Amino acid sequence: MTLVHRALFTWFVTLNFVIFLSLRLELRTQWNFFFVFIPLWVFDAILLVYVIIRIITKWRNLARLKELLIGYQWYIAAVLLKIAGQTMICLKLEYPHLDIPIYVTMIPIWALLSSTVTYVFIKLIHTK
Repeated sequence: MTLVHRALFTWFVTLNFVIFLSLRLELRTQWNFFFVFIPLWVFDAILLVYVIIRIITKWRNLARLKELLIGYQWYIAAVLLKIAGQTMICLKLEYPHLDIPIYVTMIPIWALLSSTVTYVFIKLIHTK
């Protein structure tokens, strides 16, 4: 898949999510928030499958597998934290009677942002 196709697919998924979210927030529909987030979850599932396929295609022996898992652990953790954050947001919005505090809801997002900053900082240091 070329870079243009990936970018167009990402924009298409984002557009679907924004349309679903605006319809839900304007109260034109009474959709469940878990339904609204389906485009993002499909995108995350495709990302996870892509990372797993990359690991499998580069895997030659057991020592190489350990090296690949260490190399791709950031990507897998980022997608899983994004899914956890979306799930927490859906739970907070859909079930207000659960009384989930906002700081508990945002823990996966904060972990994702801090790990992303750390990852970028480490990559910048290692490229010099």
